[in-house]
Amino acid sequence: MDERTVPDTLFSPLIEHAIELSAQWHDGTYRKSVWRDPAFEVPEGEEIQIPVIAHLAAVASIVHRAGWDEATVAAAYLHDAIEDMNEHGQRLRRKQLRDAVGAEVARLVAQVSEQKLDADGEMRPWRARKEDYLESIRTGRPEAVAISLADKIHNLWSITQSLEADEDILSILSGDAEAQRWFHQAVLEASRHHNDPRLAPMRTRLQKELDRFETVLDREG
Repeated sequence: MDERTVPDTLFSPLIEHAIELSAQWHDGTYRKSVWRDPAFEVPEGEEIQIPVIAHLAAVASIVHRAGWDEATVAAAYLHDAIEDMNEHGQRLRRKQLRDAVGAEVARLVAQVSEQKLDADGEMRPWRARKEDYLESIRTGRPEAVAISLADKIHNLWSITQSLEADEDILSILSGDAEAQRWFHQAVLEASRHHNDPRLAPMRTRLQKELDRFETVLDREG
């Protein structure tokens, strides 16, 4: 085979672009909790925070290790780009994302993005947003389901890590313990509408995180 036609399995310009765009968009934005002591000295008066890109990289890593293609991994890096504003209060439009990384990636990102605002620009109720999200997972593509499962695995893992570190994470999330239990379980059930074998170990892992979450809640009363 001509070496010029051999697929490059070591490097993906598409994923590289997704990493760059994701890091740029989420620059200056942070996760809602910290559950580890810093591994380095933090200057006096400064607060250690976890950049959002750490979560996006974790989600993309789960998707990649589960065997999904480069467009799905790229979308995993960008899965919050449409949904979340950047530090300047701007919103990334789907057309902008499509122009940057292509229609396939933009379509997957849209399928895992909540519609947070109503027609008047007001925040929609939490439950209504989640119900619409679940319908998108049930009817969307398996690739989008994979991103959703990876996202919920890491989110619930992070919540439980925070609880185990005595961080009051549930007080700053939009949904309380019961809401978090319902939503993550509902995502798991919605994913069962798809039979791609690559989803099976992801469902198993999300169930493991649900069990771990329940154990911590029971221990803390």
